[in-house]
Amino acid sequence: MWVYLAFCSATLLGFYDVFKKQSLKNNAVIPILYLNTLFCSLLFLPFLLFSYYAPSSLMGTIFYVSPVCVTAHLFIFLKSIIVLSSWIFGYFAIKHLPLTIVGPINATRPVLVLLGAVFLFGEHLNLYQWIGVSLTIVSFFLLSRTGKKEGIDFKHNKWIFFLIAAALLGASSGLYDKFMMRHFDRMAVLTWYSFYQCLLMLVIFLFLWWPKRKKSTPFRWKWSIPLISIFLTTADFFYFYALSDPSSMISIVSMIRRGSVLVSFTVGAFVFREKNLKLKAFDLIVVFLGMLFLYLASQ
Repeated sequence: MWVYLAFCSATLLGFYDVFKKQSLKNNAVIPILYLNTLFCSLLFLPFLLFSYYAPSSLMGTIFYVSPVCVTAHLFIFLKSIIVLSSWIFGYFAIKHLPLTIVGPINATRPVLVLLGAVFLFGEHLNLYQWIGVSLTIVSFFLLSRTGKKEGIDFKHNKWIFFLIAAALLGASSGLYDKFMMRHFDRMAVLTWYSFYQCLLMLVIFLFLWWPKRKKSTPFRWKWSIPLISIFLTTADFFYFYALSDPSSMISIVSMIRRGSVLVSFTVGAFVFREKNLKLKAFDLIVVFLGMLFLYLASQ
C-alpha cells in the first residue's frame, strides 16, 4: 500500500513543480513562498480545529490531529526550518533555471538519502547500490555538459549551487521524516510544521522583503500560486501516510517520489518549450537507471 501512496505523491509533486515554475516566472520569490505556506496552513486549519474542539468528529480517521507534547513541537519546528531552507534555495533556483535541468538534478535526492543513511546510520552499500550511486554521479556531470549549451556553467552559476543546497536539505528532511514517523502522529507533523513554516515566512516577508520590495522584482498575483499549495499539501499527505507504514523504506519512497520529474520534464518540454531536450532526455535516462539499481538493491 505504501508504494502506491508514494506513486500518488510523485505524480502530485510533478504538477507542484510545474505550477511553481509558472508562478515564479518574472515574479518575486519571497511573497510566493509566503503565500504557499499560508495556503498550506489554511488547508490544515479545519482539521486542527475539529480535532481539538470536536474530536469525536474526526477521531479514528486519517485526518485526526493528535495532541503533541512540547518535545514533539521542538522536533517539528526543526523540520520546518530544514524544509523552509530547502524551499528558499529551491524556489530561487527554479525561477532562474530551466525545468528540464531542475527536475533531473532533484531526481538525484534518493542517492543523497542513501548516502545519508550510510554515514548517519552506519548502513553498508551493496553492489547494486554502488552502481546506482555511480550512475547518479555520472548523470550530474552529463547534466553539467548539457547545461553549458544553454549558458549554464555548473561551476560558476550560483543558481546551480542553490539547487544543490535545496537537494541536500531535502534529502536531510527525508531522513528526518522517517525518524519522526516512528515517534509522532503524521497529521500532527503535517499540520504543525505547516503553521511553523508560515510564521517563519511571515517574519522573512515582513522584515526582509517588504522594506526592500521596491528595489526587487515586483510581485504579481497568478492563479497558479494557490495550486502550488494544493498539490504540495496533497502530495505531502500521501508521503507521510506512506512513511507511517512500519514496513515502508525511506530510500524507496524517496526514489519513487523523484519520479515526479517525468511530469515536470514533459511539461517543460511541451509547454515551456525548453531547449536541448534530446541531451536532457538521455541524462534523465541515466538518472532513472541509477534509481532502478537502487530499487533492485532493496529487493
